[in-house]
Amino acid sequence: MMDYKFLYHRIKYIILNPVKAWDAILFENRPIKYVRGSFFFPLIILVAVSAFLGSIFFTHSELSEVYSVLVGIKYLLLMYISVYATVFLLREITNALDLGRDFTISFKLTAYSVAPFLLCQIISRSFESFIFINVLALYGLFIFWTGSEKLLNPPEHKKMPLLIAVTAGFSAIFILANWLLTQVLDRFYFTFFA
Repeated sequence: MMDYKFLYHRIKYIILNPVKAWDAILFENRPIKYVRGSFFFPLIILVAVSAFLGSIFFTHSELSEVYSVLVGIKYLLLMYISVYATVFLLREITNALDLGRDFTISFKLTAYSVAPFLLCQIISRSFESFIFINVLALYGLFIFWTGSEKLLNPPEHKKMPLLIAVTAGFSAIFILANWLLTQVLDRFYFTFFA
């Protein structure tokens, strides 16, 4: 069951005070299922709905509504694939850096760190003229940095390689998945609906 209060408070604290938020995350030790259902899924669903609405009213208003539905599905899949692939990548990176190989920690670090990115996507997918707002997503790097200190406690010389590897990995996964999903979406739409 969805916990809207949790979603609101977690977004608020992870953005306004990530250090305290990570202390709470570490202390409360919520299961991955709860974080996924009450934080991650609601945010990516909001991104998908925003992509659908932005497509239907602004960016692709000349195409049929089916295309906008496909755009919404594309963004749902894109965010899901990007985050989960990054979780698996982070688990392997932490293993290679001798920081453990814990899927739960990798998921929490990734899901909470992409919150600024997802919030920016909700706005920029709704209103394409606000695309510049995506620069604020870089705040997720700070959230990841503070979270890795709390959840992984890496030595100083491993912090920057961890941040760079995960950032490069997420960026590459996102760009590749976006390109592939766009190709599939366009081919599907123009074959069956155009």
